[in-house]
Amino acid sequence: MAGTDTSIKIELRPSPAVILCEPQLGENIGTAARAMANFGLWDLRLVRPRDGWPNEKAVAAASRADHVIERVRVFETLEAAIADLELVLATTARSRDLQKEVIGPDVAAQRMAAQVAAGRGVGLLFGREKWGLLNEEVALADTVVTLPVEPAFASLNIAQAVLILAYEWRRQSGQAETLPFGSGLSEVAPKSELVGLFEHLEGVLDQTGFFTTPEKKPSMVHNLRTALTRGSFSSQEIRTLRGVISSIDRRHQRPNPNRQK
Repeated sequence: MAGTDTSIKIELRPSPAVILCEPQLGENIGTAARAMANFGLWDLRLVRPRDGWPNEKAVAAASRADHVIERVRVFETLEAAIADLELVLATTARSRDLQKEVIGPDVAAQRMAAQVAAGRGVGLLFGREKWGLLNEEVALADTVVTLPVEPAFASLNIAQAVLILAYEWRRQSGQAETLPFGSGLSEVAPKSELVGLFEHLEGVLDQTGFFTTPEKKPSMVHNLRTALTRGSFSSQEIRTLRGVISSIDRRHQRPNPNRQK
């Protein structure tokens, strides 16, 4: 879905931080940043990124999520990365031998929304590409978040996981109540215009001999009107259809030089 509009100013609303623990690939950092930007998150924190920071591959993969990339903060320890947060949610795809509450993405988003609305700091913690979070890292979190994935194939890449949680956050925070654009459908034409279309079409069909059997004409007219009514045409569409009918009528009236006398 392409749709970046640089003419719209990005508003950095209060939102959860995303913490990536020892991310290995710049591309994954960049795509995670892009996923965050899609749903209004902007506070990205990195704990000991393998290839250092800044990272050109991350910038390229972020696809112009510059407001996220430019605000990235790098920390040497997870403890430092979450020091200013009151609620930390650790994401994992596998069970841990820890006494931690486990919740789904919708409940997680509800709790995050309530905490952020109260002015508290919230963080979403994601692990390494190959093996996720260590138990001692999960132990620092308040709650574990997992997704209702297929148990036999539960692993998601970082950007996918960030995208799902960011989407749920946006829904539960009330920012998804209005879509960014509407359908753009015109109002349905008044019935008087639709009746005019019926009469115009039926008159031309009469002239061209379409109704070959008089006793069947009422049912044929009924079927035509039923089909056209389902179209919910706008006034412009009705004018276009009547123009088509008029063109066909004029062609029928013109002499055909190829017609045998």
